[in-house]
Amino acid sequence: MAETKCRRCLLRDGSPEDYQKYVASLLRRIPARDKAPDERYEARLRLCAACDQLNGGTCMGCGCLVELRAAYESQKCPYRRW
Repeated sequence: MAETKCRRCLLRDGSPEDYQKYVASLLRRIPARDKAPDERYEARLRLCAACDQLNGGTCMGCGCLVELRAAYESQKCPYRRW
């Protein structure tokens, strides 16, 4: 039986290891001055994980990878949840 991935998971929680590494590499490239503080980033991800618009790490409202969008201090949720 094929493994079923949770549609409402963050990429770091269930995607193939290579993709997780890719997303992690993108996160490392964000300049420190542009990054949200760790506490804010994690709070944003908790809100995204509870959102019915999350689909495999992608926001169905705007098409972004939520782990990247949440990492930027200046970004906003398209649903105004954060």
